[in-house]
Amino acid sequence: MKKIIMLVSLMVIFALSGCSGNDAENTQTKKESETIKIGAIPDQNAADLNRSMEDFAKDLGKKTGLNVEYVPSVDYSALVTAFERGEIQLAWFGGLTGVQARSLVPEAEAFAQRPIDEKFKSVFIAQNDLDIDSLEDLKGKSFTFGSESSTSGHLMPRYFMMEAGINPDKDLDGAPNYSGSHDKTYKLVESGAFQTGALNISVWEAAVKEGKVDESKVKVFYTTPEYLDYNWTINKVDKETKEKIKDAILSMKAEDNEIMELLQTDKFIETNNENYKAIEKVAKELKIIK
Repeated sequence: MKKIIMLVSLMVIFALSGCSGNDAENTQTKKESETIKIGAIPDQNAADLNRSMEDFAKDLGKKTGLNVEYVPSVDYSALVTAFERGEIQLAWFGGLTGVQARSLVPEAEAFAQRPIDEKFKSVFIAQNDLDIDSLEDLKGKSFTFGSESSTSGHLMPRYFMMEAGINPDKDLDGAPNYSGSHDKTYKLVESGAFQTGALNISVWEAAVKEGKVDESKVKVFYTTPEYLDYNWTINKVDKETKEKIKDAILSMKAEDNEIMELLQTDKFIETNNENYKAIEKVAKELKIIK
């Protein structure tokens, strides 16, 4: 009888051990099969952005051991909505869209930015034959912003225009246009569709460097003071996953993936939610967010 009891006990122990091993294995398999979906505001040429972000997703996957997938967004607000719904776990936001997203998901955290995002600027451009050299000279001119949700293409340019005594909704030649992205803004001014516009300084400088803009037709006439802008924001994920993603992005170098070249940076540096309080304040003053 004792032998039988011992045999049964051993069988139970082996069975439990097997279950425990299987559970651990299943948990690890599940962890490895979870997909981290990332997104980015479509603030410039969609084909370039999509190709670069897909390359970034592959590199982030290799560095973290996670399955990482890039999901394109049709516009700025679509990315914020997807982030709120938990459909996007990691996003490259502008200052304003980051504030909007984190107000909807309080647990979300801005953790990385480029060095230039600590002192970012916008440029105001005009057709080359226009006699214009100050924001006050915008009065009576046709004008295009970028996306309505853009920090550098709308929020901060509107703020600086208001500071200069120009109300974009009353003092221009008609209502201001919203192009949707920075590259479309300079093309609209270059083509003559609008006399003036405002956009992200880094997109402008890249366009000039790469010969994508005809400087005989369009010029910069004003550069804004500095403000904080773009950032990587992570959604509600477990602590281990969050740390893996943070460490990987903060360790990236210029040669690691295409997004570094597209974003004109050789590294990312640490940031936090508090750094964007000024952006939030301006957005509330202009009634762009509540």
